Amino acid sequence: QVQLVESGGGLVQAGGSLRLSCVASGRSFSSYAMGWFRQAPGKEREFVAAIGWSGITTTYADFVKGRFTISRDNAKNTVYLRMNSLKPEDTAVYICAAGRRIGATGSTYNYWGQGTQVTVSS
Repeated sequence: QVQLVESGGGLVQAGGSLRLSCVASGRSFSSYAMGWFRQAPGKEREFVAAIGWSGITTTYADFVKGRFTISRDNAKNTVYLRMNSLKPEDTAVYICAAGRRIGATGSTYNYWGQGTQVTVSS
């Protein structure tokens, strides 16, 4: 079992930055690929970014390329999402997930956090 707890969300003006963190319980964090997804009110959950177990392989949704960066610190059981140049359309609950392989679909991941709210004002 892996439990995931996100933090770092908040209210920010357009153009601003935030760094989200997701801390995982358990000893096998370094064997999991980690992903970030988001869900805005009235919309389906969508993929944002993912990182392989070693941190070398990353993948991003097109709409965040060049603005968001995913990284991980296996010693701290933590995955991060650095978000720059935020836009009002980035407003959503951001959710981290853990799975045995990297991927851009929800079915790839076995464990999910509760999410952290990000609100970007115009």
